[in-house]
Amino acid sequence: MGKNAKRGRGRRDWKNQNAQNSRSGGKQTDNKNIKLRDAAVQRHLYENIAAQKKKDEAIRELKQRRVVCPICGKDIEDMASAVVDKASGNPAHFDCILDQLNKTETLGENEKIAYIGQGRFALLRYEDPRDVKSFKIIKTIEWEGRDAELPWRSELSSLYSQV
Repeated sequence: MGKNAKRGRGRRDWKNQNAQNSRSGGKQTDNKNIKLRDAAVQRHLYENIAAQKKKDEAIRELKQRRVVCPICGKDIEDMASAVVDKASGNPAHFDCILDQLNKTETLGENEKIAYIGQGRFALLRYEDPRDVKSFKIIKTIEWEGRDAELPWRSELSSLYSQV
């Protein structure tokens, strides 16, 4: 006696199973299910295309807006890399903010200001100026508050976010 027979599992009769399926008329229900599924897929695709067109139009409108940097007075072309200006609360060029920090902070030899993420900059000191992988953070500069809700950034992230 084999393992399957002990467990109450007999051998499957594939011929009998196929005969039962052909007698029940499973083919008609399959065609109906396929048509319903195809209609649902078509509807889902249409809704996705319509939503994507609406999103693309909103992105196009956002890109056409003219946003001026309060520091240099030039247009901001790449809003994704813009940083908030502390004085006005409006978006400013990343490079303008970095230049402003370089002017206000006193830099020593082998020191540099760099962006470290989450709205923070840092004053870095390099042991060897040729080895940019090895550095120490001397000072952290909180530029944007962690909990700051910026309407222009929220709008931008809602349009581009894939989550």
